[in-house]
Amino acid sequence: MSIIWEIWNAIHGIITSADPITLGIAAVVLLAAGFMMQGIESLATTTLLAMLAFGLLGYVRAVTLGKQNAAAFATTDWHNFASSTGLTLLAYAITFAVVIAIVNLVRGLVIR
Repeated sequence: MSIIWEIWNAIHGIITSADPITLGIAAVVLLAAGFMMQGIESLATTTLLAMLAFGLLGYVRAVTLGKQNAAAFATTDWHNFASSTGLTLLAYAITFAVVIAIVNLVRGLVIR
């Protein structure tokens, strides 16, 4: 049972510690992924692609708005990704999958 609490605390930490621009980027990516997903059977693939898009948009944001050096920040960003824990990646994957599934479900109910 403690692993569930650890995952929940990681999800809660991700959501509450993000700044509004990052949450906005995530919302746009998740809405787009939920609308583009054909069926629930492609949830894992859509989640992976949404996480990649979120990462790339975060990089673009840091380079454009944050005035970071593109090459240096790419190296730093890659090292940060490589050193992230499995729990953090699992928390992102669960959060993205749940939101994408909800958006797709709502889209399916509305477009009937």
